[in-house]
Amino acid sequence: MAFDAGFLKHVCHELNTCLAGGRVDRISQPSRDEVVLYIRCQGEDRRLYISAGGNGPRLHLTEERPENPQVPPMFCMLLRKHFSGARFTEARMPGFERVAILAFETRDELGEISEKKIICEMIGRFANIILTDSSGTIIGQLKTVDFSTSEKRQVLAGLKYELPPAQDKRDPTDPGIGEREFNGIASGFPGDMKADKFIMAAFSGISPLVAREISYRAAGHEGAVLDDTAKGLWREFSSTVSKIRECGGRPWLVKDETGHPVEYSFTEISQYGPGSCTVCESFGELLDAYYGRRGLEDRIRKKSSDISRLIKNAEGRIERKIAAQKQELEDCEAGDRYKLWGDLITANIYRLKRGMESCELVNWDDPAGGTVEIPLDKRLTPQANAQIYYKKYSKAKVAKVVLARQIESAGAELEYMKTVADSLERAENESDLSDIRAELYQSGYASKMKNYTAKKNLKPQLKRYRTSDGHLVLCGRNNTSNDYLTTKYAAKTDWWFHVKNQPGSHVVLVNNEGETDPPEQAFTEAAEIAAYNSSARDGVMVPVDYITVSKVKKPSGSKPGFVIYTSNWTAYVTPDAEKIKNMSERTV
Repeated sequence: MAFDAGFLKHVCHELNTCLAGGRVDRISQPSRDEVVLYIRCQGEDRRLYISAGGNGPRLHLTEERPENPQVPPMFCMLLRKHFSGARFTEARMPGFERVAILAFETRDELGEISEKKIICEMIGRFANIILTDSSGTIIGQLKTVDFSTSEKRQVLAGLKYELPPAQDKRDPTDPGIGEREFNGIASGFPGDMKADKFIMAAFSGISPLVAREISYRAAGHEGAVLDDTAKGLWREFSSTVSKIRECGGRPWLVKDETGHPVEYSFTEISQYGPGSCTVCESFGELLDAYYGRRGLEDRIRKKSSDISRLIKNAEGRIERKIAAQKQELEDCEAGDRYKLWGDLITANIYRLKRGMESCELVNWDDPAGGTVEIPLDKRLTPQANAQIYYKKYSKAKVAKVVLARQIESAGAELEYMKTVADSLERAENESDLSDIRAELYQSGYASKMKNYTAKKNLKPQLKRYRTSDGHLVLCGRNNTSNDYLTTKYAAKTDWWFHVKNQPGSHVVLVNNEGETDPPEQAFTEAAEIAAYNSSARDGVMVPVDYITVSKVKKPSGSKPGFVIYTSNWTAYVTPDAEKIKNMSERTV
């Protein structure tokens, strides 16, 4: 992982610079593995974010505002009891491991000043947040570690805190490691061993990314072995270690060709080629940029598992239903054959008699004059056999109409579930999930959601954007708010946008007073917003339909979010996530 001990040392340095003397104002726990301390420092409100999740444990200042549960968890209450009003004094690292000790000055039960600590162990899936008093005794922990979990070290309230067991590796920041000793350590490894593997095997606290970067700089190419880097490896290793000791690194973010963050580090990463690495203003901003969307998606995924399961099951059920109905419809195509057989039996009834199991008659629909063999029920008269085939024909004729209608209805239901799935994929907070649950409840699906209770109707929320020329653009967050925006909120003269033939939000470009046709730039940016708020947000040249709101109609009894329109125009745009984010305003 990129959040190695060297990176943590830079984060601790940033915390000491930005939070010195700050007082804890509020504490929240947005999810099971996340804690946020709101610290008032030098007239500013800072948010210290701690995550002990196995997907990316980290510690940093953040600008994000994660949504909090209505009822705070027990660990959050424990934090509030011991650290509310506490003054931040220091962030330090014991040795060179991914462990940070956050020291706070607070008062005990007798009113005496004492030091309490929040210990952040950022060790992959073993990450933990541990609270200790001034004597080092554990007073609480996010994750309990008992004898059934680990025989080497237990993390339980009342025990003395112990650091995680040390690895059999050297501390790279040890001043005693010089070039001679470094080369001596290297000589104990095979010469054909990859240089980055050697660094990780011999020294603690260095991530694979930084180890690869040291090797790449030393040899000038990837995959270099120790024999290839004998001269340059110490030079690059010592340069990186000096940067760690002095906290002289900078927050570097690596992006791929599409602009998505893929790596981060305290040192510039050159192994991915020129132009792939950019520097951020702070380490907190760097981690927000890297984990922001990932963290949001992870929280939403955990909190929306019931909705995802319901949608998946509903889609599977509808698809099976459509497949069965289509098979029945194919079977109904035999209806014309039944009519022919009935006609042939009736025309040749003088040749047939009761007791026959089949008959071979001339097929007058065959231009070649061939015959057809018709099965008969030997218990019935020829006339009764003919009536059976006429009844099958009538049944198939009616069934074709009914099945076609049912397939169309099931298809519309499947499309509706896809729009709900799209809304869920773009959900940003608990409020969005509540709206989706309410929508499913009103559509008759919430009976399948565990412990769901209907809530009173609240005004749907809308996203707000502002184009570069100042025009207001409103966007629905889900099907319910799409209906509200299009049918109730927007003026008839405003302009309506929606991605073509795909699930997405309704978007409305609001005309300025006295205006009927906004500038071309406003239309383009509104279309980009519509493309971004849809299932085609990662597409190129996405078709977006637009038309005045007055020409958009909602059929009576249709599913939420469903509308019809004609005589529209279509724009082709490529949405830019950064541009859309910059146009975003508060929710209304």
